[in-house]
Amino acid sequence: MTVDAIFEATLQLLLTDGPRRLTTTRVAHRAGVSVGTMYQYFPNKEALIFALNARYLDALAERIETVCRNMAGSRAEAMVAALIDCYWQAKTERADVTRALYRSVAELDNSSLIEAFAERVDTATQAMLASAPDLAGREATPLALTLVTVIFGTVRNAFERGLSPAEVAHLKGELCSMCQVYLRAR
Repeated sequence: MTVDAIFEATLQLLLTDGPRRLTTTRVAHRAGVSVGTMYQYFPNKEALIFALNARYLDALAERIETVCRNMAGSRAEAMVAALIDCYWQAKTERADVTRALYRSVAELDNSSLIEAFAERVDTATQAMLASAPDLAGREATPLALTLVTVIFGTVRNAFERGLSPAEVAHLKGELCSMCQVYLRAR
């Protein structure tokens, strides 16, 4: 599909040259489409980057929603471990792409993308936690907000710092323990 080729070409150019050297003309050439075709889908570079990031966040939200659905009815500690694993894997399996996407939106107003993503993740996480038998009677909304904020913030910080695999494994284990202690203490 043409849009898939354009997105893949955009990613390739972001990875090799960065967002500053990205142009719609270069993307069109790399994707094997005419500049006119490119403009039928994306009127400018900003629209292209916005759409690429929207696609990435949509896929990430879908993965988290799937994990939350699959973990419904489990114990809270298992839910937290699955949520951490899911997010950590999604952010690190193609770390180069994640870094390129972070850099690409640095100068764009992507607050609407982040808000839509957060709403989906919050809804899925709240529903999952509300189904935990060991959390019965506890309000899922503040638990979900706290957990998602801590997990996502920790993963992003670890990711941006470029930690070694040993440090990542240690931090991931500590994050899981910390979240589980939080749930037990509440």
